[in-house]
Amino acid sequence: MPISIELRPVTAVGAALVVLLSACAGEQHREPVPAAPTVTATAPSVPAGTPDLAAPEEVAQGLEVPWGLSFLPDGTALVAERETGRILRVAPGRAPELFAEVPGVHARGEGGLLGLAVAPDHAETGYVYAYFTAADDNRIVRLRPGAQPEVVFDGIAKAGNHNGGRIAFGPDGMLYVGTGDAGEESLSQDPASPNGKILRLAPDGTPAPGNPTAGSPVWSLGHRNVQGLAWHRDGRLYAAEFGQNRYDEVNLIEPGHNYGWPAVEGEGGADGGFTDPLLTWTTAQASPSGIAIAADTLYVAALRGERLWTATVSDGRLTEPRDRLRGTHGRLRTVTVAPDGALWLTTSNTDGRGDPHEGDDRILRFPARR
Repeated sequence: MPISIELRPVTAVGAALVVLLSACAGEQHREPVPAAPTVTATAPSVPAGTPDLAAPEEVAQGLEVPWGLSFLPDGTALVAERETGRILRVAPGRAPELFAEVPGVHARGEGGLLGLAVAPDHAETGYVYAYFTAADDNRIVRLRPGAQPEVVFDGIAKAGNHNGGRIAFGPDGMLYVGTGDAGEESLSQDPASPNGKILRLAPDGTPAPGNPTAGSPVWSLGHRNVQGLAWHRDGRLYAAEFGQNRYDEVNLIEPGHNYGWPAVEGEGGADGGFTDPLLTWTTAQASPSGIAIAADTLYVAALRGERLWTATVSDGRLTEPRDRLRGTHGRLRTVTVAPDGALWLTTSNTDGRGDPHEGDDRILRFPARR
């Protein structure tokens, strides 16, 4: 049962998906989407230890709106600066180093250089993937330092907000992409648009095999603005989504499912054929961006809520939600589990909506304790 917490005192995505949806984007009731083919996934490896949230260590400071964060095979991390288009390499005890600069980044509003994902075969290919706002759209490139980036997917509508931007490789080796509705609500229910969706791509940017509709990159639809993607060790995918005025969400993502936006915000869509969230918060408590899972704990970085939410993950359910670090570090954008089990967290106090302090923005590391 979903838990609600309220404190009180495409590139074209393929017309074949049309048959799965009602033709009217604003319709309130829809039939459930048929189940997609089974996709084999290998459970992610789980580092030992539990992150110690009482022992923050500063990895880097003075960053300009850090957004995406992903780890290289050697354990160092890459961080994207939204405003500058730079990708920096960071590690404890070392000054940040320039890894690459993404050309053509148009940083306006919530747009800019957003998500990063290191390719699973990076040791062989050297590829790093980046999601960014360009002059005419949001797009994904893969790049190597010193080489011209290669566009692998484009045509995601952009706007001053609701650009999505989180990308991550799943345990199946495919690239998952969280997009936003770009302020046009109907796009979330439009089968020919990549906006308001979670996309599943092959590493070359083509629709991944085994998607609900062959030839379409859409994995799930009916989203408003997805900025968090994380897998549990059992292979299940969870996603964080910004609500509008009432409720933010964490959803269990299943292929072909429709999560209801704009007909539904929060719970209450099941009778109309939509999939309800597992957790909801008021927008003042959360505004969730990045999420991560360590062992059986989900971590949710909250921007407006200025806290880190946790919940227990068990058999596709989320229970025992708690807010941690409330008001301690300001706005929190990205949370990631490092290869050694430590939890890394980025602040977002210089994004125009925060209250920056000296040294912001920062990357914090919470070591894993056995």
